[in-house]
Amino acid sequence: MLIIVTYDVSTETREGRRRLRRVAKVCESMGQRVQKSVFECQVNDMQFEQLERSLLAEINETEDNLRFYRITEPTEIRVKQFGNFRSVDFEGPLVI
Repeated sequence: MLIIVTYDVSTETREGRRRLRRVAKVCESMGQRVQKSVFECQVNDMQFEQLERSLLAEINETEDNLRFYRITEPTEIRVKQFGNFRSVDFEGPLVI
């Protein structure tokens, strides 16, 4: 399933800036950045639960905001893309 992860982490304090970096690292490990605080993650149910737990462990729920969007299939009719961005085709062949 395709999951869109968005977050807004308060960076007014040093700890907030650390949280922001940790949240970004968790997201980078599971998906691709499409905007500064927006990631696309192609995951199965177990990976989604792991991603959710990992991110909830990093944020401060009183100061930060975290959102998950499940994009239903077929994604090609649900996601439109404009401008200069090259996304990874998760379903395409792997070329090494």
